[in-house]
Parts: sequence; structure tokens; C-alpha cells
Amino acid sequence: MADVALARLAEERKSWRKDHPPDFFARPASNADGSTNLNRWDCGVPGKKGTAWENGVYPVTLVFSNDYPAKSPLCSFPAGFFHPNVFSNGDICLSIIGNDWKPSITVKQILIGIQDLLDNPNPLSPASTAITVYEKNKKEYEKKILAQAKSYLPK
Repeated sequence: MADVALARLAEERKSWRKDHPPDFFARPASNADGSTNLNRWDCGVPGKKGTAWENGVYPVTLVFSNDYPAKSPLCSFPAGFFHPNVFSNGDICLSIIGNDWKPSITVKQILIGIQDLLDNPNPLSPASTAITVYEKNKKEYEKKILAQAKSYLPK
């Protein structure tokens, strides 16, 4: 299965280089020896314009197993990321990388889905206590998002 995963990831990388959404980035990580690690990608997802998220570019790590694309990658923000659908360790709770996973879903689709999730949390699938702030005090929720965005300004 590892050969299938690596072949697919090489194609994903090639496709991303030719066509990716503006202000996003996705690149395989480097191993300690400087070689490319196709099983781990360091990505950046910009907040949508007109939202509290808009000034940030949020770091996302994608970790692909040897069962990819039969199995979805593990997708995560940094630990402690404030969002109703993000666990305290940073793991992202999103249907397209969970129960709705299909092997045809691409890195591009995953990252666009994560961008959409930022401003459209799913209250039916909470992963953290941020859901309480989101549901009970929208002003406080937005204040926390704006403060968090300052930590992830584009470089």
C-alpha cells in the first residue's frame, strides 16, 4: 500500500503546484537529512475575506498513512487552536476527513473544506469548549478569533 500512497501523494504535489487557491500553501515536509517527506505536509489556510478569520494564515499539518488514499489524512492545527471543531491537541473534526471520506478527495479539497469550517463551525460535532462560547456569546467568540488571527499573520 505504501507505493500506492506515495504515487498518489506525488500526483497531489504535482497537481497542487499547477493549480492551488490564492494565498494557500501546501508542501511536503523535509526529513532531518533534507529529503522530502511526502507523508507529512505543512500547509497554510487563509481566513476568508470579510470574516473574523481574514487576516490570518492558519498552519495545518496533514499526515498521510501508508493506507492513503483509502484512509484520510490526519489533519491538525497547532495544539490549543481555538475553534469549536478542533480538539485541544489540534486535530480537526470535519466530515470530509472523517465519516464522509472518499479516496477521490484531494489535498486542495481538504484545505478548502478546512477554510470553510473556520467561519462555519458545525455545532452538531463539537470538539472543544469553544462551542459554548460560539453558541452563547458571539461577540466574545469573535473577539477570541480576532485575537487568535493576530498570532497567525502572513509572513
